[in-house]
Amino acid sequence: MLLDDDFNTMPPEKRPKRGLSDADDEDEDYRRRRDRNNEAVKKSRFKSKQRTQETFTRVNKLKAENQMLEEKVKTLTKDLQFLKELFLEYASNSQNSKFAGLDLEKLLEDVQDDKKDSKSK
Repeated sequence: MLLDDDFNTMPPEKRPKRGLSDADDEDEDYRRRRDRNNEAVKKSRFKSKQRTQETFTRVNKLKAENQMLEEKVKTLTKDLQFLKELFLEYASNSQNSKFAGLDLEKLLEDVQDDKKDSKSK
């Protein structure tokens, strides 16, 4: 036995559309727009991931380069400190100099040779 309440709780059945070519055209147009949008979204997400990956790669490369440059700065700072001490000792002409046994002209020659080698690279 069916009660009137059973009809109210049941969802209505979908009936196929007949003779409505405008609705079919709208459905096809809607589907085309959705497909184009989906392709555009895929393309956009791919480009975004690619840009992120390129940025990540560049950051890593720059970090490595920065570390190498920091090491070079440390080395050059040590060299500068050594040369300052050498100059001060040489300028003071002290007999008790810790650089007394060094041939300053030979040392300066070596420095010039190093500069020439680094420029040719």
